[in-house]
Amino acid sequence: MKFAHDGRRLSGIVVPLSAIRSDSSPGCGEFPDLERFGDLATVWNCDLLQLLPVNDSGFQNSPYFALSAFALHPIYIKIGALPEISVDPSGDKFLAAQGEKLRAEAQALVERFSSSDRVPYEELLRAKLELLRGIWSAVNPTKVKTGSALDIELDAWIATNPWIKRYAAFVALKSQNAERPWWEWSRYGDPTPEDIENLWRDRALVAELRFWAWLQMRAAGQFSKAANYLAGKGIALMGDIPILMNKDSADVWALRRFFRLDLAAGAPPDMYAALGQNWGFPVYDWKALESADYSFWTERLVESAKYYSCYRIDHVLGFFRIWALSSHESSGALGRFVPDVPIARSELVKLGFSPERVRWLSQPHIPGVRLVQAAGEAAAKGAIATALDRIGDEALFLFKPSIKGEKDIEALPSLSPAARDCLLAAWRDRALFEYDADYFVATWSFRFATCWPTLSDKERADLESLICLHKTQAEDLWAETGKRLLSVLANAVDMLPCAEDLGSVPACVPKGLKELGILGLRVLRWTRKWDENGQPYVPMSEYPELSVACASVHDSSSLREWWEAETDRDWTWRFAAQALGRDLGLCPDKLDGDQVEILLELIARSASRFAVYPIQDLLAMSEKLRPLDPRSERINVPGTVGSGNWSYRIPSSIDEILAEKKLATKVHALVKARNPAKKSGGKAS
Repeated sequence: MKFAHDGRRLSGIVVPLSAIRSDSSPGCGEFPDLERFGDLATVWNCDLLQLLPVNDSGFQNSPYFALSAFALHPIYIKIGALPEISVDPSGDKFLAAQGEKLRAEAQALVERFSSSDRVPYEELLRAKLELLRGIWSAVNPTKVKTGSALDIELDAWIATNPWIKRYAAFVALKSQNAERPWWEWSRYGDPTPEDIENLWRDRALVAELRFWAWLQMRAAGQFSKAANYLAGKGIALMGDIPILMNKDSADVWALRRFFRLDLAAGAPPDMYAALGQNWGFPVYDWKALESADYSFWTERLVESAKYYSCYRIDHVLGFFRIWALSSHESSGALGRFVPDVPIARSELVKLGFSPERVRWLSQPHIPGVRLVQAAGEAAAKGAIATALDRIGDEALFLFKPSIKGEKDIEALPSLSPAARDCLLAAWRDRALFEYDADYFVATWSFRFATCWPTLSDKERADLESLICLHKTQAEDLWAETGKRLLSVLANAVDMLPCAEDLGSVPACVPKGLKELGILGLRVLRWTRKWDENGQPYVPMSEYPELSVACASVHDSSSLREWWEAETDRDWTWRFAAQALGRDLGLCPDKLDGDQVEILLELIARSASRFAVYPIQDLLAMSEKLRPLDPRSERINVPGTVGSGNWSYRIPSSIDEILAEKKLATKVHALVKARNPAKKSGGKAS
């Protein structure tokens, strides 16, 4: 869908579709609810609506663990709006008694889950799929081919959506295998295109495959209708396209050549995660993708453009370079950037490092006494016997060649927890990481490795100079790589690309985004001059025009929760007073509705092209609508697993929010602060 707001300063609302609450939806938002939410945006005078990913993620509630880059999540289908059970005369007809029964079951589903405080994800999905199967059984006789209007419609839809065959085959086989990942299946673990076609010819399976295709056809119909409704109201719909794919997905399963399963993507160590992060997603084989004209990515964008006019590129840094870990590692500590410019063994030899010295730098040397001190003598002997080889006659050990990574250490039998922890810490303790024979990269914390202080001053200086040289060369490579790959995305469709460029960002990233006209992300709390004394906030007037400004994101705390945990509130409050040019009074420990509005006004007055507000932060301006505990506004805590993640649900229905005129006035004020000439909002339809 073409972006129709070129050059305009937009004000937007960020909301997970699952979080929307309406009177006709059971436990989570559904595609048709976007129309009513668009009415709310119109009344509030907002012209952009940003969603989290809506791809099918199966029974994994994180939207970033999708089973397909193309398939929509069936949990968002509004069952009562399906033409198969609609009372609309234009819908498909069958026995009136059946239709009445199924409509009653759909309404019972709404009543059963509608009052849930959080999204009851798995329970709701199972109940929905059971009812959807009942509807499919009613409208699709057991014969493989009936020639009905539905069959003809479905055949035509399948023919124009070729990805559906691999997706339907994958989810059907996954169901047959008790939802186990594809690498644990006894058959079809590595399918050929002919295998997938043969599955579609299997008379015992084809009804199941067509069921999943029918779900996707109906989901696409409902989403398209809602997207067109929003476009008709002048509201830009922004999607979210994760860069990485779930290893257990239809795309990795069937398009294996585009992925490197020997590597897993993650993030290097930082102040929030001392051991980094290992996301478990495979890394792309960009050479294989290039040989196929990047068809996987261009087809993915074409599919998204059916609904969106702009999109957020998740983890855009990954198009420049990705932190990659061996499939044997469980943490994110011992990784490397891909692509990178490695240090060759010959370069180390040229600096005077002997083979023994290179081994000292690149392989952990574990004193036996360290194990004894950590785990006791008996446990140390057990650990040495199972995991280590002695160096000569010394009480010094190397890991056995069979130990390839942290997962191998964790899987060792009969290790005490203390011994295991000691071995894991030792495994990460090196200055150089030999990821391939005779090719090395510096580890993230090489200066803190046990071997580092044992080097002479000259050895340390020479090695640091070599590491610095390779880093400079790598940044040139990253700049070229990012520009080449993002150019493919930017030119594939008419959607406007926006980038999530958070984290440790090399200088080539903002430069590359600017050259390609891609909007970056500016989050108030993190947009600072980090290299200056005191790390002051960047003035709102200095935000780049090619950016999206916001106060919080789905992986952060909400504005209120951040404020209550912030240690520098006084400093932030003074910054707000100076930026807005007025006396704001004493700095509050907790934000009331008017004080939330003050901080959101900073976002409104930024020079960014888009100012977007998470729905939680907008509702926080209303004492009536916001929850008492701001911690309940959190969508996700990265690096954690729990029922609180991805289950956020707006406390009030759309109609209840529409009824709050005072809140509407405050949102109007934000929009007016951003665009003084813009007229006030309209009425809800």
